[in-house]
Amino acid sequence: MQTFPTMYRGFVHCVMSTYRQVGMRGLYQGTTPALVANIAENSVLFMSYGVCQRFVRFLVEKPPEAALSDIQKASAGSVASIFSSLVLCPTELVKCRLQAMHEMESSGKIAKGQNTVWSVVKAVMRTEGPAGFFQGLTTTIAREVPGYFCFFGAYELCRSSFADYMKCVAPIMFSGGFGGACLWLVVYPIDCIKSRIQVMSMTTRQPGFFKTFTAIVRAEGVRALYSGLTPTMIRTFPANGALFLGYELTRKLMMKQFDG
Repeated sequence: MQTFPTMYRGFVHCVMSTYRQVGMRGLYQGTTPALVANIAENSVLFMSYGVCQRFVRFLVEKPPEAALSDIQKASAGSVASIFSSLVLCPTELVKCRLQAMHEMESSGKIAKGQNTVWSVVKAVMRTEGPAGFFQGLTTTIAREVPGYFCFFGAYELCRSSFADYMKCVAPIMFSGGFGGACLWLVVYPIDCIKSRIQVMSMTTRQPGFFKTFTAIVRAEGVRALYSGLTPTMIRTFPANGALFLGYELTRKLMMKQFDG
């Protein structure tokens, strides 16, 4: 929907068309690189988050164990996202290309597409070299830095508001879901541009972020930048709620182990 906004009337039409043309398998295209991307991104992100919190304490001249404000924690998350972008970009490129392969064939932009992760990886290596996996890296960083400021900022703000109830599962999941919703509402147009660059670079070298943004707005209007926002918002609340629940439970377990 991000790359071909005029091909589908909406979320439901996209699902039904994909199912009729490709079958159930089409709805799971790109699952493997998406899983790899999420595991790699979140591993690096939360590892870097702790390191960046220490860096923020150093900048604001706070002692090592001092508590940071919600804004300072959001800033630490924002800086941490730069490191996670480096592992996220290559896997997202493979995922985006796999997911848009049917549309690229149907629109005649490519003669024959690849339908496996390995075939996409080989095609990128053959035609673009290792640097090809980092198409859209600048746009990925431009998305992640403000996005994760909102993500961690909204999460920590909710966490502070629900401080008396954080032993329960529901407030943690709501805080995580709210953080994810804030992230995507802020950065979705940037993500749309990133996906367009990564997918369309299969046919020819793409212009940079600002030229792609201008071309989309002129040809398709501002609305095209929000194509696919509905399924993203449906997905993000439970996904990020579960993510932060896992993070908090794992952190408590590890702290208990180290304290013991």
